[in-house]
Amino acid sequence: MLSRTASWQRSTNLWAIACTLVVASAILHAQPNTEVSDRSFSRFTSRTDQPIREYRAFRRMHAYIEGQTREAWMTAWTELRNGQMSYEIVSEHGSEAIRNRVLHTVLAREQELVNSGKAARSELTADNYVFTDGGRDATGAHFVLIKPRRSDVNLVDGRAVLSENGDLVRVEGKLSKNPSFWTSLVNIVRHYARVAGFRVPVATETTARMRFLGVARLDVIYDYQSINGRAVALSGRRSEGLSRTAER
Repeated sequence: MLSRTASWQRSTNLWAIACTLVVASAILHAQPNTEVSDRSFSRFTSRTDQPIREYRAFRRMHAYIEGQTREAWMTAWTELRNGQMSYEIVSEHGSEAIRNRVLHTVLAREQELVNSGKAARSELTADNYVFTDGGRDATGAHFVLIKPRRSDVNLVDGRAVLSENGDLVRVEGKLSKNPSFWTSLVNIVRHYARVAGFRVPVATETTARMRFLGVARLDVIYDYQSINGRAVALSGRRSEGLSRTAER
């Protein structure tokens, strides 16, 4: 039987893995495939947004376990250039175990995934997903059901919420495949916005149910300095409901 320390170490390692898959896919891929042509959501599928090839962004990260006092914060500059991701940590505080085993690990694994080209498996395209018009929800928002074509820890089974003009506002759902036996469920909410004309993720909320650990969360906010060589003002954008991510 695993000791409490060993269980904690295993759980935090898997927490980092689950969150890395979500965060890595959030940065690189925000465009649907234009081959899908169902009229009910044609404005969504017919958009021809310029792909994000370069960016520099200031990232705020907050990881914590619900019902426990352990939590940690980190800020870092992240950059994508020539297909390679790099990062520079600016500040960090809170639980040393969560900082080392989760926040540091998320950035390092994200860099590995991006630089190896493996993050491309999470694109929101018809190669990876089946898109079905979902109509409108109780709030009146138009949404599209997104169903992965395969069971994959890089893909989300859920829905894409759209603006009136068919722009992507939010993706929400669960990972179509759990990273391991020790992770029973990983939910994600990823927020998008137009920044300097480019559609990019601006916040990600990940909730993972971990055996022997409980409910673990990672909240990430992105402030862009430049996208595809175009300078933009630091937006300071913080999605509603993510106020806990702010540094204390």
